[in-house]
Amino acid sequence: MVGTYLCNSEDETRQLAEKFAASLIPGTVVLLCGNLGAGKTFFVRSVCSYFNIPEISSPSFSIINSYSGKYDITHIDFYRINDIEELFPIGFYDYLNDISIKFIEWADMFPEIFATNYFMINFISKEDDSREITIKYYE
Repeated sequence: MVGTYLCNSEDETRQLAEKFAASLIPGTVVLLCGNLGAGKTFFVRSVCSYFNIPEISSPSFSIINSYSGKYDITHIDFYRINDIEELFPIGFYDYLNDISIKFIEWADMFPEIFATNYFMINFISKEDDSREITIKYYE
């Protein structure tokens, strides 16, 4: 599932997210990087839909949202975090070590947290409204 994909529509992005979701197991960590509006939350929403979680919202203000479906999903957003120390009082490290599948948006703000065993998905918006989505795995 690693590779670079060009998605020309939301439907193509949804299909890629569902194919990616099929490979996920409990405990997986997925880091998402890209500019505002690049499709990070849409991708997570599509994965959640695949796992029978019908509605999700962006955790930009709540920082952490948790969902239950076929698997438990923890959706975290670092966008409003200014310092790595802010992660301790919200219980970030407890979530990181539980069995839920973790999606962490804006993970490139604190790359030192993640050493091994995670997916990194990078979203690049193209001028023609397509998205280049690169999926890598770091062991």
